[in-house]
Amino acid sequence: MNPAHETAATALRELLDLLDRGAPPEHFARPAAAARGAGAGPGEQALVEEATRVALDIRRTLDQHRRREAELTALFDTAGDLAALRELDAVLRAIVHRARMLLGTDVAYLTLNDPVAGDTFMRVTDGCVSAAFQQLRLGMGEGLGGLVAQTARPYASADYHTDSRFKHTPAIDSGVREEGLRGILGVPLRVGDRVIGVLYAADRRLRDFAPDAVALLASLADHAAVAIDSARLLEETRTALVELGAATETVRAHGEAMRLAAETHDRLTELVLRGGDVADLAYEVAALLGGGLVVHDADGSELARVASDPIPPPVRGAAASRSGGRAVATDGIWVCAVLAGPEPLGSISLTGRADLPDSDRRLFERASLVTALLLLLRRSLAQAEDRVRGELLGDLLTAEADGRPRDTGSQALRVLRARKLGVDLTRPHAVLVLHCDTALRPRLAAEAARHARALDGLAGLHEGRAVVLAPVPGRPGVLAESLAADLGQALGSPVTVGSAGPADGPAGLPAVYAEAVRCLEALHSLGRTGDGADLPGLGFLGVLLGDRTDMPGYVEHVLGPVIEYDRKRGTELVRTLEAYFDHGAALHKAKDTLHVHVNTVVQRLDRIGRLLGDTWNTPPRALEIQLALRVHRLTSRP
Repeated sequence: MNPAHETAATALRELLDLLDRGAPPEHFARPAAAARGAGAGPGEQALVEEATRVALDIRRTLDQHRRREAELTALFDTAGDLAALRELDAVLRAIVHRARMLLGTDVAYLTLNDPVAGDTFMRVTDGCVSAAFQQLRLGMGEGLGGLVAQTARPYASADYHTDSRFKHTPAIDSGVREEGLRGILGVPLRVGDRVIGVLYAADRRLRDFAPDAVALLASLADHAAVAIDSARLLEETRTALVELGAATETVRAHGEAMRLAAETHDRLTELVLRGGDVADLAYEVAALLGGGLVVHDADGSELARVASDPIPPPVRGAAASRSGGRAVATDGIWVCAVLAGPEPLGSISLTGRADLPDSDRRLFERASLVTALLLLLRRSLAQAEDRVRGELLGDLLTAEADGRPRDTGSQALRVLRARKLGVDLTRPHAVLVLHCDTALRPRLAAEAARHARALDGLAGLHEGRAVVLAPVPGRPGVLAESLAADLGQALGSPVTVGSAGPADGPAGLPAVYAEAVRCLEALHSLGRTGDGADLPGLGFLGVLLGDRTDMPGYVEHVLGPVIEYDRKRGTELVRTLEAYFDHGAALHKAKDTLHVHVNTVVQRLDRIGRLLGDTWNTPPRALEIQLALRVHRLTSRP
């Protein structure tokens, strides 16, 4: 073989080797150049150049086949993803990523139409670096994507910034410029005849998109549209199943609530019919709701408590429940107001239940209705009993018209009536007369009746006054003072209480009542409104007003600590007081009478001040002490 033919053969073998290796197009010019350098003749040179052209054609054909194969593989993979029904976001990200890879672009992204806002927004991006670009929203007809979404046709631009076919806006242009995009291709996402979004491929350099690139991106867009629509249908199916399950659960829960409500109604009705009280109701409701229960009346007093620590009256919670007509949660405690129409009767509190379903809440509210019924029954019974007690009290305090005591038979009958009410008239009883502002007298009568029941006594209205009859072994002044304080606090207004007694038996009660009335009038005359006392507690005025003058008791009340001090220690404090007052509080004259130094008189008076209190030398107390000294001087003589 001559050298020229051998050079051509070598060039042809090298071209075949380049085809086999898939070398870049620029490498195919090397065999022809080598042949020329080796001195190949014109014929051999033409042969090598023709072979090079054919080899390049074959290479382009192979590249097209490989690209088409890759495209088909990507489409098959996408179809497989859809068949596997993967999560929608993952499928869309895979489609956008494949579009970027297959078209060899810098960026790919997908937007979805928003029918409410009337625009299209970024849904998935791949290769983007600009946050502003990834948050873009395009109005219909704005920019390349807005035009695709509006017209349902694909559009491509080799250089978007200089393309006048599109409606440029500052926001879109700024986002595209920040991302650095120039060549952009967009194809519509169709579901039937409806466009739901746009799929894009874009480069950061000038690029003309060939028809096969447009067709490939359109195929991927079709798959993306199918994925979105399938996900929508699947989501609707799931939602329908969830709603069906929720409806089934609601029916079941409603049936269970109806069963529980019927059971609760039967149990509470049985409780009322068998005469149960508020404590029985609290026990039943606490067991039904699985928590602790506390019942308060309108004044905040605890009426019943089951499986709960003591809690203060829920004033704020009861007010919220009363205004809203429902049970409310306050500080971890459920509270429901107990009402009789608009009138508040109290409240019930449920502890130990942070959460309360509707069925339990309705049960709790029903319990408040039954509580209201029981409290109304209780009040009716109490009012009836108070009426009977008041009638008995009136009979006991009323003397015969001529002032004579009632006959023995009548007194025995009253004692028997009182015993049926739990009052033992064989014990010494005091009478307490109460006074307050006229507008508050009905409340005062109710509070007095409550206190009287606690004292095993009687209460009622007599001659227009609220009166309490209570067993008291000694002087009733302490009880009067206590009642004045308690009732004044309960009513929020001063309550004055005059007292007398105790009476030895029922026959003496009218006279004791009259003395208690005089004591009340004396308290008002002395300006001691809102105070409570008996006549001995009023000093010499009480001695003057009392029917049963107790001079030794008066002296003991005024001078008792001083007399007792002299008796135990052999001192002369009483004599010192007499000399002090006899000489008009002149110390130098008192010391001459007592034959002691003036300092001794001062020391004795200091001791008397510690025994009688700092106010012993004020004019009212000084008058009391001087009167008691005179009485003591008279009663202590042999």
